[in-house]
Amino acid sequence: TPGDVMPPFLLPDDEGRLVGLTDILLQGPAVVTFQRGHWCPYCRLNAIGIVEVQQEIAALGGQIVAIMPERGKFARAMKAAVGASFPFLTDMDNGYALSLNLAIWIGAEMERLMGVAYDLPNYQGNSSWFLPIPATFIVGTDGVITDRFVDPDYRRRMDIDDLITALRRAR
Repeated sequence: TPGDVMPPFLLPDDEGRLVGLTDILLQGPAVVTFQRGHWCPYCRLNAIGIVEVQQEIAALGGQIVAIMPERGKFARAMKAAVGASFPFLTDMDNGYALSLNLAIWIGAEMERLMGVAYDLPNYQGNSSWFLPIPATFIVGTDGVITDRFVDPDYRRRMDIDDLITALRRAR
């Protein structure tokens, strides 16, 4: 919630290096976005939208980090597919997302339907069938959330113009 402190994280990036929120915020305000996975077309479109304004975000002093529950090779694939220069962090077992109440179990019926097309156990390295709810947080250098967008409808994401406006306020 805006006004709350964003809980810290320490997660591996797409190259296996540990990245912490505290270190990110030393460099400037942060855009922290949760993605469902490389297989999700809405996640790819959202990431591409952020990539298209990553220079504007950098000019505002902003840092970008994407968090997804997939193993490193899939995080690297997503990063390469969208042409991102920012890190994609792996939230194994959705631990960080769960701590923020941002993860849902998709249920046995959806597991059966999705399992036909998507190998989530392989992508995530477990068979829990949990997915993060797509969300974007703007976090000031003091660690306080200045804006957020959370919607269980995975097709809806924070508008890129709203993201830039929120980042300007977060300085």
